[in-house]
Amino acid sequence: MADLKVIKTAAEEGLAEAFAGARATLPGAAAVKSLRESAFRSFEAKGLPHRRVETWKYTDLRALMRDAKPLAPPPDAAAKSKAQAAGSFLSAAKARRIVIVDGVFAADLSDLAALEPGLSIASLAEALATGDAGVVERLSRPAPLADDPAFALNTAMMGDGAVIRVADGATIARSIHLVFVTTPAAPVSVFTRSVLSVGKGASVAVIESHESADNLDHQVNHALDVSIGDDGRLDHVKIAREGNRALHIATLVTEIGAKAHLNDFTFTAGGAVTRNQIAVRLNGSFTHAGIRGATLLKDRQHTDNTLVVDHAVGHCESRELFKAVLDDESRSVFQGKIVVQPHAQKTDGKMSTHALLLSEDAEADAKPELEIFADDVVCGHGATAGALDDDLLFYLKARGIPQKEAEALMVEAFIGEAVEAVGNETVREALMEISRAWLKARA
Repeated sequence: MADLKVIKTAAEEGLAEAFAGARATLPGAAAVKSLRESAFRSFEAKGLPHRRVETWKYTDLRALMRDAKPLAPPPDAAAKSKAQAAGSFLSAAKARRIVIVDGVFAADLSDLAALEPGLSIASLAEALATGDAGVVERLSRPAPLADDPAFALNTAMMGDGAVIRVADGATIARSIHLVFVTTPAAPVSVFTRSVLSVGKGASVAVIESHESADNLDHQVNHALDVSIGDDGRLDHVKIAREGNRALHIATLVTEIGAKAHLNDFTFTAGGAVTRNQIAVRLNGSFTHAGIRGATLLKDRQHTDNTLVVDHAVGHCESRELFKAVLDDESRSVFQGKIVVQPHAQKTDGKMSTHALLLSEDAEADAKPELEIFADDVVCGHGATAGALDDDLLFYLKARGIPQKEAEALMVEAFIGEAVEAVGNETVREALMEISRAWLKARA
């Protein structure tokens, strides 16, 4: 029998070379190195996901990622100078800024003074280098999406990020803003991993923003690993505003205890190709998870929001709402699945996605799913896609509102329904301002 040879793409070969060259210098002792090796072997066995992989059917990364960019060098003074203004669109929120420049935790640019009681913030690279037992254990345990090739690649290549711990019972009144910025003019790749632990009865709000300038050819693979203890609360907002050539893959993995609350919002208004993948597991009863998002696309942008909500126990509630506005030849993808395990009776789950197409050349793909193994549940899903309502547009124009302004009002109202779920009023208004600027640029 002839031997079968697996043909690797240029990007897969480049990633293998990058890992081989970086493995000796990536942070972490024996246990972490073993974890990295195992994760890369997992990635190597599958390769870059492609359209024959069901969860990546609409985002063929093997075709979209033609090559692998070299790892970004540590930021120099010029890079840090560029990063100082990053995230300024949220300055009115007066959040505590934690800055990660070109994949490196920048303590000198971060606000680490006078941390609230019960709050600790550190560099992931330092935690791995010193063998932080809690972090190593978190990264080593089985987790949702552990077998996903993009997440496995992140585990293998993760360089730095933030480690945030909120102690049991602590309420952190001031929001934490994780600012991720990529600066090099040369093509680079960045692999960041952040870990967030919210203790029992604790509460915190975390914002993460991702930024870069236009015409910078870079690849970002980012992951946020979250655990929320019993009676805990997390309000999380992710804002992607990267340049027009960025390829951005982000993974959010969240495990939630009993009587806890998660309010998550994902906002995308940049990048060439963006994949936001979210996995939430409800491990305790009487927990609520709200997972929502909004996307603004133009030109040939491609954004994929893929999520799985796993109801592992009964008496939990989840709500998912994603909206997309598409212009020109852009494409949005929504793949959502609610899983109800056999013993998760009294589950209440509802999921919906809506796309507004401003161009005949735009494309919206939606694949909501229910996977139910219990019989006493209330679950449902829905999806719509269409153009602006002609009757409503006529009504506004009949009252003297110009065409473009009337369209902008309708789009703003459409997006606003999703954005209103963001609890922080200042952040909510900043997102609407981004939406208005996007609409103005279209006019």
